[in-house]
Amino acid sequence: MSIYTKIFAGEIPGRFVWADEVCVAIATIEPHADGHILVIPRAEIDKFTDLDDDTANHLFTVARRIGKVQESVFDVPRAGMVIAGYGVPHCHLHVIPMRSEKELSFDAARKDEPQDRIDSAMTRLREGLIAVGHADHVPAAIDSL
Repeated sequence: MSIYTKIFAGEIPGRFVWADEVCVAIATIEPHADGHILVIPRAEIDKFTDLDDDTANHLFTVARRIGKVQESVFDVPRAGMVIAGYGVPHCHLHVIPMRSEKELSFDAARKDEPQDRIDSAMTRLREGLIAVGHADHVPAAIDSL
């Protein structure tokens, strides 16, 4: 069972901004920028190249929707996306509000980010998603599905 599956099951704490039948979006504990999230399929699929077309399309669509909200909520010119895959053997898309391409680099990861700063960014993102009509995909509580 991957660490993400354990987070979805409530065995490990997580900060949730999106949930549907195919995927979940959570805060990363080492954000490159305020509002950095991971879009993760519920199915434990190791590599993005192993995703079926429907799941891949769905993940990208969710990432794009969240990215649009990130641009507005965090007042950045664009959102970027990275799919790396070496840290956890469960496909995940990093969606990062960005002012420059430097924020896409894993060297930009903020180690030991205070939980209250992550929570504040996720609250803003959740509120932004609700404001643009995605309330049905925003979990009722930030810390559980």
